[in-house]
Parts: sequence; structure tokens; C-alpha cells
Amino acid sequence: MARRRKPTIDRSAYLNHRSETPAISAPDGSRVRELMHPARHGIERLSIAEAEVEPGRPTRLHRHAKAEEVYHILDGAGVMQLGEDRFVVVPGDIIRIAPGLSHCIEARSEGPLRFLCICQPAYCDEDTELVDLPEN
Repeated sequence: MARRRKPTIDRSAYLNHRSETPAISAPDGSRVRELMHPARHGIERLSIAEAEVEPGRPTRLHRHAKAEEVYHILDGAGVMQLGEDRFVVVPGDIIRIAPGLSHCIEARSEGPLRFLCICQPAYCDEDTELVDLPEN
């Protein structure tokens, strides 16, 4: 009986275009496009996603046990909660989120708040703990 080969991921130079990446709903309530992820793309140790939060909406307060995150604000404005601190964020801001630190972000502009989310190690749902209570 012949053995099946496991599919391999091409680790050579890789190009992915945003328009080819569908948006999905993330556990924190944002809409996310996984632009680069080891499970699907030619990247090994981190993931890059574009997140979008609708005006007036916050993401759910959450934390990641292992992943260090970086948010790079692209469009819109908002308020970031990082642990006990709250501060305004605008395009061009870059925020480091340490592993284990609770965080959420709220869109406070007329249009959506859009940002890149870079995680190392790569994002996985199992590393995301929601720390707020769901709305009833």
C-alpha cells in the first residue's frame, strides 16, 4: 500500500494580495483578513492580519498567553485599553502588546478603525482567552 505524502507549504518568497483574502469574524468581534499565516502562506514564525472594527464598537477584552502582538493603526481613530491604561490611537501609531496583557480597542471615528495585527508566535484561537463576559 502506498503511503500518502503530506502536503507541504511553499516557504520560498511569497506574494499574497489583500483582495484574495476573505474577511472572517474573529473571536474578539473584529473582522480579520489573515494576510500571512504559517498554516497557509510562506511564512514560518509569525502572522500578519488586517483587522477592522466598526464605528462605535469595541473588540472584546482578551489576552494571549504566548503571543506578543503589535498593532499598527492604518485608518480611523480609537481608544486602546492595554491592561489598566487607556489611550487614543490614530493612523501611524504602533502599539506593542505583551503576552498575557489584557487588551481591547474601540473605534471612535466616523469610519471603521483598521489596523495591522502582527503576532509572534503566529496567531491561534487556542492562545486567545476572552476575559470579559459575553453580552446576554
